[in-house]
Amino acid sequence: MTQANPQDELHNLAMSEAARPLLEKVVGHIRDNCDPALAEYEELGRNREERFAFAPGQIEIIEDLKAKAKAAGLWNFFLPNAETGEGLSNLDYAYIAFELGKNPLAPQSLNCAAPDTGNMEVLERVGTREQKDKWLKPLLNGEIRSAFAMTEPDVASSDARNIGTRAVLENGEWVINGEKYYISGAGDPRCKIMIVMVKTSPDAEPFRQQSQILVPIDWPGVEILGPMNVFGHDDAPHGHMHIRFTDVRVPEENILWGEGRGFEISQLRLGPGRIHHCMRSIGAAEKALDLMIHRGLTREAFGKKIIDLGKNMETISRSRIEIDAMRLLVLKAAKAMDVLGNKEARIWVSKAKAMVPEKCCKIIDDAMQMHGATGISQWSELPEMYMKQRTLRFADGPDEVHHHVIARAERQAFENSNDRQAAIRTRGRRD
Repeated sequence: MTQANPQDELHNLAMSEAARPLLEKVVGHIRDNCDPALAEYEELGRNREERFAFAPGQIEIIEDLKAKAKAAGLWNFFLPNAETGEGLSNLDYAYIAFELGKNPLAPQSLNCAAPDTGNMEVLERVGTREQKDKWLKPLLNGEIRSAFAMTEPDVASSDARNIGTRAVLENGEWVINGEKYYISGAGDPRCKIMIVMVKTSPDAEPFRQQSQILVPIDWPGVEILGPMNVFGHDDAPHGHMHIRFTDVRVPEENILWGEGRGFEISQLRLGPGRIHHCMRSIGAAEKALDLMIHRGLTREAFGKKIIDLGKNMETISRSRIEIDAMRLLVLKAAKAMDVLGNKEARIWVSKAKAMVPEKCCKIIDDAMQMHGATGISQWSELPEMYMKQRTLRFADGPDEVHHHVIARAERQAFENSNDRQAAIRTRGRRD
């Protein structure tokens, strides 16, 4: 079995010296600006008349946070090695994204919120000059928001070859018909553009049948049927919307990177997007652990602090161990993307994506248990945290897909390795 080289660049997970001051400024921004603003922002939106709109004062809070972040030079960190934004490596951005996951306002305040991050990366990498001018620039400036429309209600969308929404080229226009659901961010009134996964070439080879097309959300024939609820929650005003496309006509030049290249674009988008989710998820797990410990130290039962009852200390220990293990795996996946490229790093990305949301769900669930009935109530932020992490076990590929990718690679590596097979045969012999 080949031994890893300790000097291999893949194993150097240290943040670069150049990025360390940025991390310190991000931590300060979240502590001094985002944390104090969160309670007011949530209170303003609690009883708004229209679900998929912002209550008076909410947008002002967001824009104030964005202005403060811009003034501090904290903007568009997510694009690796790009001319736009800071151009951080994936590894450096991972350290920053860990912090962003601790406050729901933080990613948006730095213009590093999903699904815009993935959409901006696609436009930056493969968009035409006209597409960049029309959509990427306002996204990079934080002036609009976007959505990515892939998942469909009538097929198993985890296999993207099943996508059935059709786009047919007629007289210089793509005519789109079909339905999508769980389209995150499409409920936000600031959402202006969608990247839509469609089938353009049904007779081509399976991985050349799909394309991605830019569709303005207010275009004729685009109908938002309503939100998809997660555990009864509509996640307004962000929303995960059910959308119908009926004879939607967009210009031929709205296609991204050419006909039949939908799968290639997905590889550009989903590698970083998946790992960005994992980075922020670990920040949420850290927050849940802090809440768990605080609750355990401030409540008593049966003559003891709750933290000292039963196996609660072990629960805290296991949570810390899991968080540290997740951090190392995510950092390794981020470094693999920097060193190997997104395609070659896909196994590392799948490892992180399979592990992190599941472990974060467990940590948040343990935190709810430590809080008692309050932990599952509207008085706690834990239920919403759990909902988001449970959703990530489907988003950007369900757990099963990522486990299959990992296991397939392991199987192939074993079958291709005579040394590994010989070692097993040797150990299996009986005297």
